[in-house]
Amino acid sequence: MDQGFATNPPGWHVHHVVETGSTNDDLVAAARQGKPSGTVLVTDHQTAGRGRLGRRWDAPPGASLLVSVLVRPSAAAAGRLHGATQAVGLSAQAACVEVAGFRPDLKWPNDLLVGSRKLAGVLAEALPGAVVLGMGLNVAWPPEPTELAISASSAAGRPIGRDEMLAAYLDQLGRRLAQWEHEPDTLHADYRRNLATLGLAVRVELATATIEGTAVDVAADGQLVVVSDGEQHLVSAADVVHLRGSVT
Repeated sequence: MDQGFATNPPGWHVHHVVETGSTNDDLVAAARQGKPSGTVLVTDHQTAGRGRLGRRWDAPPGASLLVSVLVRPSAAAAGRLHGATQAVGLSAQAACVEVAGFRPDLKWPNDLLVGSRKLAGVLAEALPGAVVLGMGLNVAWPPEPTELAISASSAAGRPIGRDEMLAAYLDQLGRRLAQWEHEPDTLHADYRRNLATLGLAVRVELATATIEGTAVDVAADGQLVVVSDGEQHLVSAADVVHLRGSVT
């Protein structure tokens, strides 16, 4: 089943399959079977890929970088799960700069945008003794930008390879996960500095209510701080819509 992906940088154990239901689901199962930290699964196509809130993530085979990483953090780092998501977002952003020459925006809590269009999404899942970090990044799909989505190739104006994007991403992720473990304040500061959501008018869509206001900060525990009608709200999980020139 393992096809031997071309990228296998030091510190990572990269496995490639042509198709699977979900790389995150596969690595959650692998974690329960005792697979080591640094195990990486990449696929050409997911038949049951998921985003936040169980939403379906789908793309044509070979068109996206679909990758999940298994890490076994310390108990202290595992208690800061938002830091792992921040590490993934920052690493994907830096990989786009290195490989494709453009810097996507980070949108709280876990998307990468180019303008108003979605480039990538992140899904972190915790289980006892392990965290699985999944990312789907549009590399060659859609071939032309749509109202809601864009690919790295479109944003760069030239073809971008999944293998080189993966190599750059894993290189960056190793550094960021070390910060998650040992320098969480530095990781948090870098995330805040790169987060496009801050300073924007936003609409926060909660399960039972909707809030419109200004995103002013990200708390140390990863919650988004939104001020609406003079009242401060701490948002831990929600859909956030950028109201100034952006959509989800």
